[in-house]
Amino acid sequence: MEHENQNNVSLENKEEISDHLLEVKAVKKDRILSASILISSIILGGALIYTVGPRSATGLNATGQEQTPQSVLEGKVLPAKGVTLPVVWGDLGAKLVDAGVIDADKFKSIYEQRGQFTEEYRKLLLDKNNGKIKITKENSGYILNLFWALGLANKNEILEKGEMADPQYGGAGGFASTGGWTIAKGGAMEHYSKHLFFDLTPEQQALVDKVSRGIYRPCCGNSVHFPDCNHGMAMLGLLELMASQGVSEQDMWDTALTVNSYWFPNNYLTIATYMKDKGIDWKNVNPQEMLSSEYSSSRGYANIASQVTQPNSQNAGGSGCGLGDAGASAPAPQSQQTGCGI
Repeated sequence: MEHENQNNVSLENKEEISDHLLEVKAVKKDRILSASILISSIILGGALIYTVGPRSATGLNATGQEQTPQSVLEGKVLPAKGVTLPVVWGDLGAKLVDAGVIDADKFKSIYEQRGQFTEEYRKLLLDKNNGKIKITKENSGYILNLFWALGLANKNEILEKGEMADPQYGGAGGFASTGGWTIAKGGAMEHYSKHLFFDLTPEQQALVDKVSRGIYRPCCGNSVHFPDCNHGMAMLGLLELMASQGVSEQDMWDTALTVNSYWFPNNYLTIATYMKDKGIDWKNVNPQEMLSSEYSSSRGYANIASQVTQPNSQNAGGSGCGLGDAGASAPAPQSQQTGCGI
């Protein structure tokens, strides 16, 4: 009987030991599984850091493409979505057509031949209820030509008494901004400072005079006050329109830099690179300084460009100096800087 009890005890002990061993194994198995999950998480996390981490330095654009430092800079100088200018275009296109400054058929044919005469272009040229103009990489050349026509034709004392009329230059008709305008009804000089599309007060005229003397462009050596090329004449038209609609002087400088940048993209990307190398972000530059002869004239720009590595931009161009130009960057400065083509 005693031997039988001992056997029963031994059997119970064995069962307890066996159960204990199973529990230990289960605990070890859970610990191993937890450790495996932890190790896998660390490996996966490391992989994510390795693949995603470096991209966070430059970020992704709206389409999910990785942005390079150059594309980030380009987005600041030339916003892909464009910039709305502080002027209402209204019916000015239609008025330019009605006055014969623009021959609508000739103008349209230039863009139709390229397959580029869009509904936006038609409205700006012919409609009478346009709102504010939005300049983009795609329409900058078209906007240039509209403002070229406006600057050429709107009656203004800068055209009548300024450098354009100085006899030492042979008369106003011999410049690229006048001789190059070949799509008017009649000759360009038949419309030169002949139409009063809007009248400026003495204060507004003084503001246009002041700002125009401080704005240069990389294709020429002259200010907008001497609008001998299409860019200068177009900027004059824009300044007059801004002044007539009560735009402040600071906003005029800001807008002029924006527009010049779209008209000369590579040039202003180079200037922005130069400023970045000096530790100044493009949003913090002084527009009046950037538009000055030191930076934006042909000689000033050449000096800036000589100090930086030229940016590799897809905006290989901008608006050229003739009606038929798709556009190229401003040419190297010439010894005589009296225009952009004629």
